[in-house]
Amino acid sequence: LPQEVQKQIIDKKLKFYVIDAIGIAQDLGLGARINVIMQTAFFKIANVIAIDTAVKAIKDAIKSTYGKKGQKIVDMNNAAVDAAIDKIYEVEVPGKVTSKTHMRKLVPDDAPDFVKEVTAELMGFHGDDLPVSKMPDDGKFPTGTTRYEKRNIAVNVPQWEPNICIQCGTCSLVCPHATIRIKAYDEEHLKAAPSHFKSADAKGKDFSGMKFTVQVAPEDCTGCGACVLACPAKEKDESKEPTGRKAINMVPQEPVRLRERENYAHFLSIPNTNPELFKAASVKGSQLVEPLFEYSGACAGCGETAYVKLMTQLFGDRAFIGNATGCSSIYGGNLPTTPYTKDVNGRGPTWSNSLFEDCAEFAMGMRLTVDKFRERALGLLEIVADKGCVDRQLAREIREAALADDPAQSSVDQQRARVDKLNTQCRKSGCAECRHLLDVTDYLVHKSVWALGGDGWAYDIGYGGVDHVLASGANVNVLVLDTEVYSNTGGQMSKSTPRAAVAKFAAGGKLMPKKDMGLLAMTYGNIYVAKVAMGANTSHTVKALVEAESYPGPSLILAYAHCIAHGINMTAGYEEQKKAVTCGHWPLYRFDPRLKAEGKNPLQLDSKAPTTEFEDYAYGENRYRTLKQAKPEVAADLMKLSAADATQRYALMEQLANLNCDK
Repeated sequence: LPQEVQKQIIDKKLKFYVIDAIGIAQDLGLGARINVIMQTAFFKIANVIAIDTAVKAIKDAIKSTYGKKGQKIVDMNNAAVDAAIDKIYEVEVPGKVTSKTHMRKLVPDDAPDFVKEVTAELMGFHGDDLPVSKMPDDGKFPTGTTRYEKRNIAVNVPQWEPNICIQCGTCSLVCPHATIRIKAYDEEHLKAAPSHFKSADAKGKDFSGMKFTVQVAPEDCTGCGACVLACPAKEKDESKEPTGRKAINMVPQEPVRLRERENYAHFLSIPNTNPELFKAASVKGSQLVEPLFEYSGACAGCGETAYVKLMTQLFGDRAFIGNATGCSSIYGGNLPTTPYTKDVNGRGPTWSNSLFEDCAEFAMGMRLTVDKFRERALGLLEIVADKGCVDRQLAREIREAALADDPAQSSVDQQRARVDKLNTQCRKSGCAECRHLLDVTDYLVHKSVWALGGDGWAYDIGYGGVDHVLASGANVNVLVLDTEVYSNTGGQMSKSTPRAAVAKFAAGGKLMPKKDMGLLAMTYGNIYVAKVAMGANTSHTVKALVEAESYPGPSLILAYAHCIAHGINMTAGYEEQKKAVTCGHWPLYRFDPRLKAEGKNPLQLDSKAPTTEFEDYAYGENRYRTLKQAKPEVAADLMKLSAADATQRYALMEQLANLNCDK
């Protein structure tokens, strides 16, 4: 223990007990779930009521709370209670401080003043002590502050094995917290690397002569293990049989923490991979781009955040995000820290959260504002060009590019270079119009506007606004993180909840079928619509996001997101996504209106006909299984209907995708 903690224990004459709660939980198969163990430990040492009485009450609560999950879960938790009583030990407190270590500062000395003076106080639970004068006058808080938290909550973290890795980037793509990253770089950057820093020769002709590293942030990782399950690279022995090891394997965090902390710091010091060497619109390419959404407070194994992170890797340096209230606004913008961040050029997502129900309208307002500022910039550009304050040819090129509004990264970079020249000339001129133009030149570069939220917003409470924005024809991208339930408020039923699933307000199983929001949007004919599931097809997910953003009109992406409300092992969340697709519950498709001009069907069905049973997928999740245990006959009837829903859903999509649209 640090000196500061030891001193308090001694000064306050405290009794000090220890229990290896994590060890007990893991031995019993409970993973990192230690709540029952710690509760038992409290009653054991507090002596507020007789321990026998406390144990009986705890076990009664276990039965009522976990009974619907099966007797095995009840027995495991009861065993945890018994083990906790036997394995709590009192520590003899010495008369003086013996530790040679000190508590680390909450934030490093090189942190910005605001982080040291405000963010650190909030992180240390001293927010009530902050004077009003320390608060930002306009309510703006700096981005990129989650990097200072270093929560150290993972029991186990992933460790990379270079000799097994195929360098596909899948581990980085699926990581919910952007704590495992990849980078290709020149070998010279290994000269100052720690002795234990791992690297391998980069694969692929574009990276010839370069080095490649997969690196984890040990103090930011939540230990969900999603990367390990998703990793396709398996070690084989001499007889070509799998050994059970992969290119990514989980190891205890504590023994490697200091080493990997040093490794991660060096990894971040290496320049980002040259974007001219790879195609960002691919799985591996997207992961070579720095994420601009990192280390959020989302649940370990969250199914939503990987989509948000990917969106920032593809478009984050020019993104405007209107965020619906819900999980994505809490882990995205809750105090004290902010996961949205900036790249080396100081560019990153512009983010704001309005009311739950008006996110789409709010994002539409962002679109209108961006368009208005661009219109003003173009008007001023014409004036200063006519006055001779700036180069006419440069002004012409900027105007043509702004009106074309090409979303491709290469076009964005070229326009930024032109705008930089324009800014230099405007500053040199100093006329009134040039000064006004300098305020809005950034809007001459393409902006990507997104409405972001969950199914509770998009399917239910905010659906009217979503429909209005999609029907407007405005260039707004709507990304729905579909958990099929109101996740943030505790797992209430939404119109996205499938039939037969149990949720709050549907304790007897939802009776009505799932709303098909994608099909509704397709009826307009001029909206880009895609249904994606990262766990089923990573390339399809990347492709859909890129196509949606490039479409010069409204787009809707429905992204399957596994959730703790589903009652699953979150480590295997991406496997659940795959099962949802293979049974037909979540067909993958893209509806691109641009294909009509080529005489093609705009609907492309990207997943195969169901190859597994819906029931096999459903009964792997507690949200379906609990009804079977409580009311087996009702569950059986609803399961048949829900399975029929999935079959009919895919059949309808298949028919629509096979229509002849050449006339």
